[in-house]
Amino acid sequence: MPQATITTSSLKTIEFVLKLPTAKEVGVAGSFNNWNAAQTPLRKQRGGIWRASLALPPGRHEYRFVADGQWLNDPAAAESMPNDFGGRNAVCVV
Repeated sequence: MPQATITTSSLKTIEFVLKLPTAKEVGVAGSFNNWNAAQTPLRKQRGGIWRASLALPPGRHEYRFVADGQWLNDPAAAESMPNDFGGRNAVCVV
């Protein structure tokens, strides 16, 4: 059976942004990094804005922010869906 191959030309850079001035540490956990927020830390910028850019393959990717150990919704997400823990995962479509 043939397998799909993802080339670097099919990847699209997505920017994750969260405004949370009081946070000490923020990461993004999702289907693209095996739900490991430590793998994708965001960098704090002026005004308490946290940012990270990731190159993602085409498809639907679910994610949540993790700030100081607390799982958070993305308030700017255009789409979300319920998760198995009673919360909601944001959805990014590439």
